[in-house]
Amino acid sequence: QVQLVESGGGLVQAGGSLRLSCAASARTFSTYTKAWFRQAPGKEREFVAALNWSGGYIKYADSVKGRFTISRDNAKNTVYLQMNRLKPEDTAVYYCAARPSGPGGLYPYWGQGTQVTVSS
Repeated sequence: QVQLVESGGGLVQAGGSLRLSCAASARTFSTYTKAWFRQAPGKEREFVAALNWSGGYIKYADSVKGRFTISRDNAKNTVYLQMNRLKPEDTAVYYCAARPSGPGGLYPYWGQGTQVTVSS
C-alpha cells in the first residue's frame, strides 16, 4: 500500500508560481509511475502530467505544456509539480497519483488533494 500526501497549494495571483509536493510512504516509490491530476469545481478530474520510474518519459496535458514541470526526488520519495505563469483556469484541487510501472493506465494510489486558487 502506498500513501500519498500532497502539500504546497494555496492562493496566488495570475502569472505567479507554486510548487506542489507529494510525499510517498513506500520505499519502492522510485519504481512507480507518478502523475498529477486536477479537478475544478463542476468538472471532471483531468490529467495534468506524468513521469515514469526512470524519469525518461514525461507527458503533459496540452493546457500546461511550457508552464508546468513534473520532477522527482527519489531520495525523498517525493514528486513535485512546479507551476509557473498560473492562470485562473488552473484553479482546481490537485491530486498526485501513482501506479506500479508497466503497461496500463489505472492509478490505484491517490493523495487527498491540495487546493490551488489563481486569482485574476
